[in-house]
Amino acid sequence: MPGPYRSTAAVVPAAAIALAAACLPVLAQDYPVKPIRMVVPFAPGGNTDIIARAIAPGMAQDLGQPVIIENRGGAGSTLGTAIGAKAPSDGYTLLMVSSAHVINPAVRKSLPYDSVKDFAPVTLVADVPNALAVHPSVPVKDVRGLIAFARKRPGDLTYATPGAGTSSHLAVEMLAAAEKLNLVQIPYKGVGPATADVVGGHVHMIFSSMPALIEHVRAGRLRMLAQAGLKRTSAAPDVPTMIEAGYKDFYVSSGFGMFAPAGTPRPIIDRVNASVRRALADPGVRKQLASQGAEPVGNSPDEYDRYNRSEIERWAAVARQANVPME
Repeated sequence: MPGPYRSTAAVVPAAAIALAAACLPVLAQDYPVKPIRMVVPFAPGGNTDIIARAIAPGMAQDLGQPVIIENRGGAGSTLGTAIGAKAPSDGYTLLMVSSAHVINPAVRKSLPYDSVKDFAPVTLVADVPNALAVHPSVPVKDVRGLIAFARKRPGDLTYATPGAGTSSHLAVEMLAAAEKLNLVQIPYKGVGPATADVVGGHVHMIFSSMPALIEHVRAGRLRMLAQAGLKRTSAAPDVPTMIEAGYKDFYVSSGFGMFAPAGTPRPIIDRVNASVRRALADPGVRKQLASQGAEPVGNSPDEYDRYNRSEIERWAAVARQANVPME
């Protein structure tokens, strides 16, 4: 009897695999048949939210179904990111992330998900340099002036962040470590409320991605002292980089990308990837993003996977160099 049993056991899995493989193209052709939610793990009005809302209409038009933004901020993006990780792997929940996704493994002792294994990469949507801005009441015009001002008032100068361990937080910690400054962090649940309190004069400064700051700078509600890209962005061509200000290798840029839950079939991933690329190809979307200091990307899932892994390693090194403790 053992012979026939072995034969049956071999045939059943093979048939199941063949059936699953045959169904994948049909799955991709049928997808989507209902609205798609895009989880943004930050409060409305922040950088991730701005970029998500820029591409959602084009994606919806291409996919033929509404793409609904769901803001789930808190805990440095980990609450919303966990929601994305634990959602069904059917393509109807997508996750937009910022650099917090690749920084959190370096600054948090434990996460409710694995930043690599629990996600299926879709694409890097945009790359955005961070920028340093102050409320107009702060009497400084450039980074050197800010350093001198901070040294005269140790422990008095406050800076807003969208949460501990974000790129906003690490950027200031890098500067503080380089200049031995005593600055006070005021954490928020997202870039939107953090920026609002700096605009309102309740906090002195913020080091955040360009989209959340640029309109306030243009309106005179904030003063931008420097940007942290490798080169000046066209959104603020007159503002020097941190490297130009004398800080070698001071490069802080946020990659805003899209994931699906791990296990999402590759045909669905490819379909969503194509829809994002088509949305980014729209001249109006490209102009909107460029005006905010964001560079549209739209790479392949495999390229984004490599980017995600390399950025996790890079930010781990930055956190160690800045002596940022794990929480």
